[in-house]
Amino acid sequence: MAPLGPAGALPTSAEPLSRSIFRKFLLMLCSLLTSLYVFYCLAERCQTLSGPVVGLSGGGEEAGAPGRGVLAGGPRELAVWPAAAQRKRLLQLQQWRRRRPPARRDNGEEAAWEEESAGLAGGPGGSGAGSSVAEAPQGTLALLLDEGSKQLPQAIIIGVKKGGTRALLEFLRVHPDVRAVGAEPHFFDRSYDKGLAWYRDLMPRTLDGQITMEKTPSYFVTREAPARISAMSKDTKLIVVVRDPVTRAISDYTQTLSKRPDIPTFESLTFKNRTTGLIDTSWSAIQIGIYAKHLEHWLRHFPIRQMLFVSGERLISDPAGELGRVQDFLGLKRIITDKHFYFNKTKGFPCLKKAEGSSRPHCLGKTKGRTHPEIDREVVRRLREFYRPFNLKFYQMTGHDFGWDG
Repeated sequence: MAPLGPAGALPTSAEPLSRSIFRKFLLMLCSLLTSLYVFYCLAERCQTLSGPVVGLSGGGEEAGAPGRGVLAGGPRELAVWPAAAQRKRLLQLQQWRRRRPPARRDNGEEAAWEEESAGLAGGPGGSGAGSSVAEAPQGTLALLLDEGSKQLPQAIIIGVKKGGTRALLEFLRVHPDVRAVGAEPHFFDRSYDKGLAWYRDLMPRTLDGQITMEKTPSYFVTREAPARISAMSKDTKLIVVVRDPVTRAISDYTQTLSKRPDIPTFESLTFKNRTTGLIDTSWSAIQIGIYAKHLEHWLRHFPIRQMLFVSGERLISDPAGELGRVQDFLGLKRIITDKHFYFNKTKGFPCLKKAEGSSRPHCLGKTKGRTHPEIDREVVRRLREFYRPFNLKFYQMTGHDFGWDG
């Protein structure tokens, strides 16, 4: 055993060994800190892949503002992403968009498409309960990526109100080659003075091979709309969802009644004079259903081959069949088929088994499928007599018998 030095200290020969160990410890600590710093920098670089940061929405507001955030990186970070990563991120954003909380429209109603609870709507007869899914926001990741471009719509659902236009649009949005504005733009009837540049800016960005669409049912009954759409593009494809005009009128009245319970009865609004049975065609609920009259205005600007008439009844009884016709008309591959739908007995409507970007079933929202009030059978009979000649003319013009008078 080595002798102890003064005050019990170790021999001086041990001091170099202690300094050597201390230097090694410092080197290891520096190496560890350097590694941690490198990992931290890498994590900061990749943060945009999983964390929300501020971007710009389509409306020019900060997307990080309350209620308008988007899962996206800033332009500088996104600029260094490879193209494959950009496309993957765009798909992630599309999935997120369909899980947003309920949005409010100008008229105060919630969005008309809702996401069902998987436990309640896993099969036919599901309750249809669940949270609403908002309309797709105008701003998308493509805006930040500068990928794709905003185009004027190549196809427009122009009518008719209470015919099934919302269901058709939501079904079509399942198709990967369809990009559509969720809210109704009302450009060709209410905002035409704002110009085509304003209208184009409402559209979502599209990639090559994708179709830009919008739907505003009031276009079909707007006298100026055909000429205005033709002036934009004579090649625009037009889709009209039509429904038995008597049922459509009652549905129209039911919607108004839900907002204004104090309105007169359906019967009193239908007739100018109940005794003579003269129908009041100035009432919009009646006037919209004179399809032949409105179609005449459109045929002055568009050939019939450029218009597709979708049966609102078959959109419920055979959604895949009607969607097949629509996809063919738009020149799209038939991707939306029977496997996408199931019939919800509670709502009385077909629902999507699995919508794009979601693992849950989707159904029309609470504002759709309202119970109609009981209407006097004599009133219904007189309405059917009133519409019959107009229906027959409409069948001749379109070359299709919709069977409303059988």
